[in-house]
Amino acid sequence: MVLDVPDPARADPLSGVEAKLRQAPSFFEDAPLVLDLQAVPDTEQFDLADTVERLRTLGFVPVGVQNAGDGHAATALSLGLCPFPAWRSGRQRPNRDPGPKPATEPKRPERENPPPPPAKPAKLLSQPVRSGKRVYARGGDLVAVAPISAGAELIADGHIHVYGALRGRALAGVGGDESARIFCQKLDAELVSIAGAYRVREDIDESLIGQPVQIYLQGEDLIIDPISEPTTTTRRR
Repeated sequence: MVLDVPDPARADPLSGVEAKLRQAPSFFEDAPLVLDLQAVPDTEQFDLADTVERLRTLGFVPVGVQNAGDGHAATALSLGLCPFPAWRSGRQRPNRDPGPKPATEPKRPERENPPPPPAKPAKLLSQPVRSGKRVYARGGDLVAVAPISAGAELIADGHIHVYGALRGRALAGVGGDESARIFCQKLDAELVSIAGAYRVREDIDESLIGQPVQIYLQGEDLIIDPISEPTTTTRRR
């Protein structure tokens, strides 16, 4: 679900949510939620941390923000939320005049063929990732060879490999890499995401739950494909 957060100068961001909960108290319990900040100025006037905490108290599970400015996007990451790109929501954040820009020195001409940045080694998780823990592989892949608990969160700029059961949330390509993939031996995740496109557990075909899968982008669609295990043959001597 997506919550359209109003401008805090005009209304309490959660007044509409609380009204809905009074109508159906248990309907939204433990529901994953994305906050759309299109109408919210990127200033300290809006306290994202307080809003997220209030939502959790109300029984929601905030998983990310979309259409956020740079400041709120950075705050979202520090809170364990994923800042989804604006184009994934189909709406564009309105342009706001930031005021006069400070004078800057002219940029030096770039080399025609700059050397590629050195590849970062994959971040290896050999210890269990407990509920509530968040692990971020900045600039590379994330490889887990230990159990991932429900409520844990794996985030990577590159691919995510889980050699076991994937529970909790897994977000690959968070820097915008649409070629990133998620691989796991047993899918049991609350949320999976590639470069901002995401699916929650309720949107995943039940036939894929508990199966080895790979998750990738095809155009703007998030694809979850089963991985067939290789067959072994034996021969008599």
